[in-house]
Amino acid sequence: MARIFGSNQDQANTMRVVGTYGYMSPEYAMEGRFSEKSDVFSFGVLLLEIVSGRKNNGHQYDEQYLSLLVYAWTLWCKHNIKELIDETMAEACFQEEISRCVHVGLLCVQESAKDRPSISTVLSMLSSEIAHLPPPKQPPFSESNQLRQKKCSSSQVTITVIQGR
Repeated sequence: MARIFGSNQDQANTMRVVGTYGYMSPEYAMEGRFSEKSDVFSFGVLLLEIVSGRKNNGHQYDEQYLSLLVYAWTLWCKHNIKELIDETMAEACFQEEISRCVHVGLLCVQESAKDRPSISTVLSMLSSEIAHLPPPKQPPFSESNQLRQKKCSSSQVTITVIQGR
Protein backbone atom coordinates (compact mmCIF):
# COMPACT_ATOMS: atom_id res chain seq x y z
CA MET A 1 0.00 0.00 0.00
CA ALA A 2 2.97 2.31 0.51
CA ARG A 3 3.33 2.57 -3.28
CA ILE A 4 -0.12 4.16 -3.55
CA PHE A 5 0.94 7.12 -1.40
CA GLY A 6 2.38 10.17 -3.09
CA SER A 7 5.46 11.74 -1.54
CA ASN A 8 3.38 14.48 0.11
CA GLN A 9 0.41 12.32 1.23
CA ASP A 10 -0.35 10.87 4.64
CA GLN A 11 -3.56 9.08 3.60
CA ALA A 12 -5.20 7.82 0.43
CA ASN A 13 -8.29 6.08 -0.96
CA THR A 14 -8.57 2.93 -3.00
CA MET A 15 -11.45 1.34 -4.86
CA ARG A 16 -10.06 -2.16 -4.32
CA VAL A 17 -9.77 -3.32 -0.73
CA VAL A 18 -7.32 -6.18 -0.18
CA GLY A 19 -6.10 -7.91 2.93
CA THR A 20 -7.34 -10.07 5.76
CA TYR A 21 -10.59 -8.78 7.20
CA GLY A 22 -9.73 -9.30 10.88
CA TYR A 23 -6.71 -7.00 10.56
CA MET A 24 -8.26 -4.22 8.46
CA SER A 25 -9.08 -0.93 10.07
CA PRO A 26 -12.78 -0.01 9.88
CA GLU A 27 -12.19 2.97 7.58
CA TYR A 28 -10.28 0.79 5.14
CA ALA A 29 -12.71 -2.15 5.25
CA MET A 30 -15.79 0.05 4.88
CA GLU A 31 -14.63 3.00 2.76
CA GLY A 32 -11.29 2.07 1.17
CA ARG A 33 -9.51 4.89 3.08
CA PHE A 34 -6.14 4.05 4.58
CA SER A 35 -3.34 5.83 6.37
CA GLU A 36 -0.57 5.07 8.82
CA LYS A 37 -3.33 4.68 11.42
CA SER A 38 -4.62 1.68 9.41
CA ASP A 39 -1.32 -0.03 10.17
CA VAL A 40 -1.65 0.91 13.84
CA PHE A 41 -5.01 -0.89 13.91
CA SER A 42 -3.42 -4.02 12.40
CA PHE A 43 -0.55 -3.82 14.88
CA GLY A 44 -3.03 -3.64 17.76
CA VAL A 45 -4.76 -6.80 16.55
CA LEU A 46 -1.37 -8.55 16.35
CA LEU A 47 -0.42 -7.37 19.83
CA LEU A 48 -3.64 -8.78 21.29
CA GLU A 49 -3.09 -12.04 19.40
CA ILE A 50 0.44 -12.39 20.80
CA VAL A 51 -0.63 -11.71 24.38
CA SER A 52 -3.63 -14.02 24.22
CA GLY A 53 -2.16 -16.76 22.03
CA ARG A 54 -5.40 -16.69 19.98
CA LYS A 55 -6.33 -15.62 16.48
CA ASN A 56 -8.57 -12.59 16.01
CA ASN A 57 -11.02 -14.53 13.90
CA GLY A 58 -11.47 -18.07 12.75
CA HIS A 59 -13.43 -19.34 15.73
CA GLN A 60 -15.79 -18.04 18.34
CA TYR A 61 -14.76 -17.96 21.97
CA ASP A 62 -18.28 -18.87 22.93
CA GLU A 63 -21.71 -17.77 21.76
CA GLN A 64 -21.19 -14.28 23.13
CA TYR A 65 -17.93 -13.20 21.42
CA LEU A 66 -17.40 -12.78 17.69
CA SER A 67 -13.69 -11.93 17.74
CA LEU A 68 -10.63 -11.47 19.87
CA LEU A 69 -11.30 -7.71 19.97
CA VAL A 70 -14.74 -8.28 21.50
CA TYR A 71 -13.35 -10.83 23.94
CA ALA A 72 -10.46 -8.56 24.99
CA TRP A 73 -12.75 -5.55 25.36
CA THR A 74 -15.24 -7.50 27.48
CA LEU A 75 -12.53 -8.80 29.80
CA TRP A 76 -11.01 -5.29 30.00
CA CYS A 77 -14.36 -3.86 31.10
CA LYS A 78 -14.71 -6.62 33.69
CA HIS A 79 -11.16 -5.91 34.96
CA ASN A 80 -10.32 -9.54 34.21
CA ILE A 81 -7.55 -9.44 31.61
CA LYS A 82 -5.81 -12.37 33.32
CA GLU A 83 -8.35 -14.57 31.54
CA LEU A 84 -7.19 -13.14 28.19
CA ILE A 85 -3.48 -13.81 28.70
CA ASP A 86 -1.95 -16.95 27.22
CA GLU A 87 -1.16 -19.31 30.08
CA THR A 88 2.42 -19.73 28.86
CA MET A 89 2.93 -15.97 29.44
CA ALA A 90 1.00 -15.69 32.68
CA GLU A 91 3.95 -15.50 35.05
CA ALA A 92 3.29 -13.11 37.91
CA CYS A 93 6.52 -11.17 37.36
CA PHE A 94 5.32 -9.95 33.94
CA GLN A 95 1.72 -9.04 34.78
CA GLU A 96 2.28 -5.30 34.61
CA GLU A 97 4.01 -5.47 31.22
CA ILE A 98 1.39 -7.81 29.79
CA SER A 99 -1.43 -5.61 31.09
CA ARG A 100 0.26 -2.64 29.39
CA CYS A 101 0.39 -4.60 26.12
CA VAL A 102 -3.35 -5.33 26.33
CA HIS A 103 -4.05 -1.66 27.11
CA VAL A 104 -1.92 -0.47 24.18
CA GLY A 105 -3.48 -3.11 21.91
CA LEU A 106 -6.95 -1.82 22.76
CA LEU A 107 -5.84 1.77 22.12
CA CYS A 108 -4.56 0.71 18.69
CA VAL A 109 -7.87 -0.87 17.65
CA GLN A 110 -10.05 2.16 18.27
CA GLU A 111 -12.84 2.58 15.73
CA SER A 112 -11.86 6.10 14.72
CA ALA A 113 -8.39 6.59 13.25
CA LYS A 114 -8.04 9.90 15.10
CA ASP A 115 -8.41 8.05 18.42
CA ARG A 116 -5.53 5.67 17.64
CA PRO A 117 -1.99 6.61 18.67
CA SER A 118 0.74 7.01 16.07
CA ILE A 119 3.16 4.10 15.78
CA SER A 120 5.91 6.18 17.44
CA THR A 121 3.56 6.83 20.38
CA VAL A 122 2.75 3.11 20.53
CA LEU A 123 6.47 2.35 20.83
CA SER A 124 6.81 4.91 23.62
CA MET A 125 3.80 3.39 25.40
CA LEU A 126 5.19 -0.13 25.13
CA SER A 127 8.62 0.91 26.40
CA SER A 128 6.95 2.74 29.33
CA GLU A 129 8.32 6.13 28.23
CA ILE A 130 4.69 7.27 28.48
CA ALA A 131 3.62 6.40 32.01
CA HIS A 132 -0.08 7.26 31.93
CA LEU A 133 -2.15 5.64 29.18
CA PRO A 134 -5.56 7.03 28.25
CA PRO A 135 -8.53 4.70 28.65
CA PRO A 136 -9.50 2.85 25.48
CA LYS A 137 -12.90 3.15 23.88
CA GLN A 138 -14.99 0.24 22.67
CA PRO A 139 -13.39 -1.27 19.56
CA PRO A 140 -15.29 -1.65 16.28
CA PHE A 141 -17.11 -4.79 15.22
CA SER A 142 -17.93 -5.52 18.85
CA GLU A 143 -21.54 -6.58 18.72
CA SER A 144 -22.60 -9.80 20.36
CA ASN A 145 -24.16 -12.58 18.30
CA GLN A 146 -27.51 -11.80 19.90
CA LEU A 147 -27.40 -8.17 18.75
CA ARG A 148 -26.24 -9.19 15.29
CA GLN A 149 -29.08 -11.71 14.99
CA LYS A 150 -31.60 -9.02 15.92
CA LYS A 151 -30.25 -6.81 13.11
CA CYS A 152 -30.72 -9.57 10.55
CA SER A 153 -33.95 -10.29 8.80
CA SER A 154 -34.76 -13.60 7.25
CA SER A 155 -37.64 -14.76 5.15
CA GLN A 156 -38.21 -17.42 2.56
CA VAL A 157 -37.02 -15.03 -0.15
CA THR A 158 -33.92 -13.20 1.18
CA ILE A 159 -31.54 -13.03 4.08
CA THR A 160 -30.13 -9.63 4.96
CA VAL A 161 -27.16 -9.15 7.26
CA ILE A 162 -25.96 -5.66 8.12
CA GLN A 163 -22.16 -5.61 8.12
CA GLY A 164 -19.19 -4.10 6.33
CA ARG A 165 -17.76 -5.52 3.15
